[in-house]
Amino acid sequence: MTVFVCAECDAVLSVPLSQVAFPAHGRLRLGHGFLPALMEQGTYAVDPEPTGPPWRRWSDISEEEAVARGVFAPVSALSFGDPGAIVVAPGDTRGTVLIPERCDGCCFGLDGRDGPNLACEQCGQPVATRIDDCSLWQEVRFAPRAVRPTPARDAAPHTVNWRALAAEVPGTPPIDPCGGWNPQWTAAAGVTLAHLVAASDGAPLAVPDGPVADTFRRTLDALLRQGRPAKTVALAGPGLPAPEPTPDILLVPQHPRTGKAWQPPGSARAVPLAAEVWMHLAFPNEGLPVPATGRLPDGVLRDDPLPMHPWGMFRPDSTPFRYTLARLPAVRQPWLRKIYDGG
Repeated sequence: MTVFVCAECDAVLSVPLSQVAFPAHGRLRLGHGFLPALMEQGTYAVDPEPTGPPWRRWSDISEEEAVARGVFAPVSALSFGDPGAIVVAPGDTRGTVLIPERCDGCCFGLDGRDGPNLACEQCGQPVATRIDDCSLWQEVRFAPRAVRPTPARDAAPHTVNWRALAAEVPGTPPIDPCGGWNPQWTAAAGVTLAHLVAASDGAPLAVPDGPVADTFRRTLDALLRQGRPAKTVALAGPGLPAPEPTPDILLVPQHPRTGKAWQPPGSARAVPLAAEVWMHLAFPNEGLPVPATGRLPDGVLRDDPLPMHPWGMFRPDSTPFRYTLARLPAVRQPWLRKIYDGG
């Protein structure tokens, strides 16, 4: 557990927090209403990408500058802010005050366009950016140079190992309560799709029937050329038997806290997938809420909800797909750049 304090005066700026991987859906803009907090209460994540001002247009950036920032294909603009922002839920901050002259936004709230808009209450040093505008996840981003992590007092360390994955990380349902596809699913699928396409080397990919095919097959078939020998894809990870024969590409879970991918034995190429989505694909929960035989007694009304059905067919989100693809060196290959430019 970690508490973040002001680097200038050591004032406490957060509650005790446990680190988790940065969410795949963290950069999505959704709809035109208020979104919930990006981070779960009591957790924080480090965004490895530069964020915030100053921003520079792609036309004003040299190829060498873009590559130095890990971008290998054109984007609309790049942040030249510091990487490594510490992202927390707004309710987990302490001892901060708004900086009124930096509270601009696009619509109903704050979007961080002017840089840090939260200051340390004790010393007045700008320390973080509050974001809560419409279509944006609610979050507070501590500037990495403005805060310092310290161990929380009397807090037992909490670790998650691969063996405990099933107990610690329940599978995220693919459909939200409103009947639409869960944005965590579409975003995670978009990130993984970029890695799958890059790993294909331009060959078609044969995915197993079932949830994996429902998630990826239609889009992969549309993006990759047919007619070449197909590469095989399968799920692998803790709790699953090793697939036989060994496929060319394995879909493996990312550790929910470190973000590192599970490493399979052998030479098959591993492609990461968010642990919450991987759990649902690997161990789909299709159990009946009532016994399969018999019937409800007379006079008893059914009170369990019917299974949710989506409004349309599943599509991985194109925003995280393109975001991830632009940051893979393989996108400089002509066949993959063509897919990127057409997306």
